[in-house]
Amino acid sequence: MQVSRRGFFKVCAAGMSGSSLVAMGFAPTAALAEVRTFKLARTTETRNTCPYCSVGCGIIMYSLGDGAKNVHASIMHIEGDPDHPVNRGTLCPKGAGLLDFVHSKNRLKHPEVREPGSKEWKRITWDEAFTRIARLMKEDRDANFVAQNADGVTVNRWLTTGFLAASASSNESGYITHKVVRSLGMLAFDNQARV
Repeated sequence: MQVSRRGFFKVCAAGMSGSSLVAMGFAPTAALAEVRTFKLARTTETRNTCPYCSVGCGIIMYSLGDGAKNVHASIMHIEGDPDHPVNRGTLCPKGAGLLDFVHSKNRLKHPEVREPGSKEWKRITWDEAFTRIARLMKEDRDANFVAQNADGVTVNRWLTTGFLAASASSNESGYITHKVVRSLGMLAFDNQARV
């Protein structure tokens, strides 16, 4: 039997890999017969907007959890939304690493405040945070509201405070936010992502 050099190497490589797999306990019939389920088969799909920059890329978050009472779903996969008109399924490196951001131990999950002159941040409740924001906004608006300009024309302006809306808001919440901010008299109003 005549074996070429190339054929010899093929036979040797096949024999070596086969013997190595058998030595490691790999049984090809059992391994190849196993049917794996798709990892996202039992997940809940949620569409959102990437929170990083003002581009406003669409993302799809997949969470695993049965939705029962006292069970918190855990996000297990994030990918770009192929139906989104901005990014069409692509994500930048920051957007592609969103899963690490979501599960980071350093992620801030509760409101904190640093009082004037203090070096320490202290944790407060959501009620305390909203009450503090409302109180400070009212004090500033009462002190700096301009009802009329120098010519006596009614302008109803509040120029010392601005508002920056979130990029992950829906159109409906963005509309309501715009109405509230403008009704307070604020002129400095912007959205991180104009989606």
